[in-house]
Amino acid sequence: MRYLALGDSYSIGEGVPDAGRWPVQLAVRLRREGVALDDPTIIATTGWTTDELSAAMDAFAFEPPYDLVSLLIGVNNQYRGRSADDYRCEFRGLLERAVALAGGRSNRVLVLSIPDWGVTPFAHGSGRDVLQIAGELDVYNAIAQEEAGRRGAQFVDITGISRLHPALLADDGLHPSAAQYALWTEAAVPAAVAMLSA
Repeated sequence: MRYLALGDSYSIGEGVPDAGRWPVQLAVRLRREGVALDDPTIIATTGWTTDELSAAMDAFAFEPPYDLVSLLIGVNNQYRGRSADDYRCEFRGLLERAVALAGGRSNRVLVLSIPDWGVTPFAHGSGRDVLQIAGELDVYNAIAQEEAGRRGAQFVDITGISRLHPALLADDGLHPSAAQYALWTEAAVPAAVAMLSA
């Protein structure tokens, strides 16, 4: 089965080896569960916002249908101070595209919440209000969860993991380490197994 991962730095695994990326770890874990899933095709770049991911997808030669499509996007919208209303509109469009790439099967689309970068040393040294970061990300994540539920996609909340393990970071003091991605993977495995067994 084929897996497409859409996102930003969190999906490309900024600062970790390829094997440490959470979509790669997820594929490995699912194979251990008996799911014959290929390594993911990852369309993601550090710094991308929702509209930048969409523009990159316009230029990519996809080969649908994919058996699993994951979507994790939005932290850079929040970082750049974009509105929650814009995020909802653009996220909804990306979700529709993800469903189409899954062959119209919304139950094969896995949405992950945005982690809270406000708990990181980078954030604490940035002069930004970390409570404001957390609050804005909570709003974004509520939107993503609502839109995923409305469309019939699965939503996995990993934001709490990021807040519980603020020290599990790459050397840049901002992006997650492979060990934190492993925790995200474990959170996503039950949903992914159920989706791919349906």
